[in-house]
Amino acid sequence: MKAVLQAKGLCKTYIVNKRQNNVLKNIDLTVSEGEMIAVMGPSGSGKSTLLYCVSGLDRATAGEVLFDGRETAGLSDKELARLRLDEMGFIFQQMYMMKNLSVLDNIILPAVKSGKHTESRRQTEARGRSLMHRLGIADIGEHDINEVSGGQLQRACICRSMINSPRMIFADEPTGALNRSSSDEVMNELLSLNRDGTTILCVTHDPKVAAKCSRVLYIVDGSIVGEKKLGHFEGTDSELRGRERDLNNWLLEQGW
Repeated sequence: MKAVLQAKGLCKTYIVNKRQNNVLKNIDLTVSEGEMIAVMGPSGSGKSTLLYCVSGLDRATAGEVLFDGRETAGLSDKELARLRLDEMGFIFQQMYMMKNLSVLDNIILPAVKSGKHTESRRQTEARGRSLMHRLGIADIGEHDINEVSGGQLQRACICRSMINSPRMIFADEPTGALNRSSSDEVMNELLSLNRDGTTILCVTHDPKVAAKCSRVLYIVDGSIVGEKKLGHFEGTDSELRGRERDLNNWLLEQGW
């Protein structure tokens, strides 16, 4: 399979009170087209920093990142912002949305700013509504963001992440602020997107979320120390229980 994302010798260092803090240490990572990968590890291990560096939200101290074969280190801030807007989608634990816009307007905002699609405002709205229909939130388009549930709002964030037809979605604890029912609903939507071909890299602390991914990376003190291949999840309850048991046993071996 073609590699969508590659990181080679990736390092991230912060200087705090004149002391060097090595958050990422010589990370090598390849994400192939169509994969759904979970990144797990203890708090402070570098999970989110890894996601930010490979997606261009933060710049690495050393090493290189190739996105769809394109080296990102040499891009200007403006070029990186354009790459993120046009070719990447983002979902965060905190559902950052513009309070003065409706749910639908928040969803289509990246498309309006991008200009990637040559279309009218009406056509952009139609694509947004189509995504909302797919994720079961077609009836909340005109609502303010404080008028909907957390699960609905996170599904709206998924719609927003998809509006520019990204090559890859980066999700940082996408279910962390949700109850179990809403978490399952959001993960099912991400699985559906993945089955349709969208590549996903997901940081999570939840083994139930990671068990639905095709591959799990375990990071400790800024280094990837383990990898568990689970294969594509077909969706049955019995399969999920088996994957969870297998993953939990592996996580215990890693020191989880």
